[in-house]
Amino acid sequence: MIVNNPKFEVSAVKPAQYPKNNLPEIVLVGKSNVGKSSFINTMINRKKLARTSSEPGKTRQINFYNIDEKFYFVDLPGYGYSKMSKKEQEQVGNFIEEYLFNRNQISLIIFLVDIRHSPTANDKLMYDYVIRSGLPCMILTNKADKIAITKVEDTAKKLQKSLNPIGDIPTFPFSSERKIYMDNVWNEIEKYI
Repeated sequence: MIVNNPKFEVSAVKPAQYPKNNLPEIVLVGKSNVGKSSFINTMINRKKLARTSSEPGKTRQINFYNIDEKFYFVDLPGYGYSKMSKKEQEQVGNFIEEYLFNRNQISLIIFLVDIRHSPTANDKLMYDYVIRSGLPCMILTNKADKIAITKVEDTAKKLQKSLNPIGDIPTFPFSSERKIYMDNVWNEIEKYI
């Protein structure tokens, strides 16, 4: 897909702030620093539309990126590591839950995990949460540039078996650095928009 005019539209913490135009929403979930913002920038071929940070826990609101008035990439706050207080973590958890379970425009959830590590307890909790939502999902094993290219396919399959033993959820490697896996991911996304 060629993207011409992507733009950041809004950060939200409650339904009144969500976009009102009913475009399909492709939602990114994953632990802090797994590369959700980098994924958006890579897919739309921009360097800095979605702000990236080496410091985990920077995204604390739901960020909506309007992609050519066709759909949104929606970047959710990461989980796992963050300097947020317990109270802040609880508030963020509540507005994420409200969004995931009540937003009719969600077309696909992209669940990002780091290809270098086995899924954490938090990853498994979030995966179960996503499955319980009943929404379509795909798994991205991100940071594929960090391991030998000959090991990428097997490692992605192992991660899929760990999270999704029955293998009914499409799983793809991804690398913002190499950009060689983008076509497969776009093909999957296009089924939902």
